[in-house]
Amino acid sequence: MSTKDLLLENQICFPLYACSRAVTALYRPILEELSLTYPQYLVLLVLWKEDGSSVKEIGKKLHLDSGTLTPLLKRLEESELVIRKRSLNDERSVQIFLSSKGKKLKEKAVCVPGKLLENLNIDKKTLLDLKNDLDRLLLLLSDPVEA
Repeated sequence: MSTKDLLLENQICFPLYACSRAVTALYRPILEELSLTYPQYLVLLVLWKEDGSSVKEIGKKLHLDSGTLTPLLKRLEESELVIRKRSLNDERSVQIFLSSKGKKLKEKAVCVPGKLLENLNIDKKTLLDLKNDLDRLLLLLSDPVEA
């Protein structure tokens, strides 16, 4: 190890952090048209695929702890996009269901990925390759045994 290891340009964390912030910023105006924040959009993506997911399942998929997820779900409920219900099988578990308003929003959100791709100014294959690389890195970071 040397002092070169402490240079910003030698850190893997910085380009990941900066790219994450930049991509989230690109989403902001697109999602504002839907009255959503980026984290709310992510929760809805999970529910549009698997309505009735538990808070624990959503947290696992989004790599969020319950302390972050609970206020987010409360805001989605206040916006009348989701309904929180205690599980009939395990009352310690809370399931999240889309409301009719949340289900209808999916139709409006279909344009989001395309608009983001336009704003990124990158070809689809390059973006897919990058996504696959990031998925592999996330798998390594979240569960080194599985990778």
